[in-house]
Amino acid sequence: MKRPLILLTALLAVPAVGVTSTPITGMVASKCVITTDTDGVYGNPTATELSTLATKGGVLPIIRYDIVTANAYKAKVHTPVAFTSSPALGSETVNWTGSTLAGQMSDAAMSVFNTNKVVYNNTSEFDLVKAGSVWFNVTSAATYGYNKAFPAGTYQAVVTAECVAK
Repeated sequence: MKRPLILLTALLAVPAVGVTSTPITGMVASKCVITTDTDGVYGNPTATELSTLATKGGVLPIIRYDIVTANAYKAKVHTPVAFTSSPALGSETVNWTGSTLAGQMSDAAMSVFNTNKVVYNNTSEFDLVKAGSVWFNVTSAATYGYNKAFPAGTYQAVVTAECVAK
């Protein structure tokens, strides 16, 4: 009786051999790359207005999208609705307008980006159904109060661009 008990105790004391857990890791790289091509500049055509339009003394911000895989992403470009830095503006309201348009394209068929764009709030959304490179031109304008002059100083705002996987 002692012999089977000793054998059972010896078997239970030996750790299991040949069992292991092996991790699997994967990295997904975006097939949609966004870069700033041109920084925007606000022109000040009147005391009450700031604008990125060239006709108003500004420079359009231009954002480049390189689309490696067609029909896998949507581009979302958000125009500013506030300054990230500015002189103190008091209690007056700043009214914002903005738009985004696909400008230069590596493939003429990318014109469908403009045709099928969806606009809501301060966002333009483009279905990136074609591969290649496209440059989005962004306009931004701010007017201050009702016929109220912007205080002197430096004003900054940010355009946000993103690729969203479908």
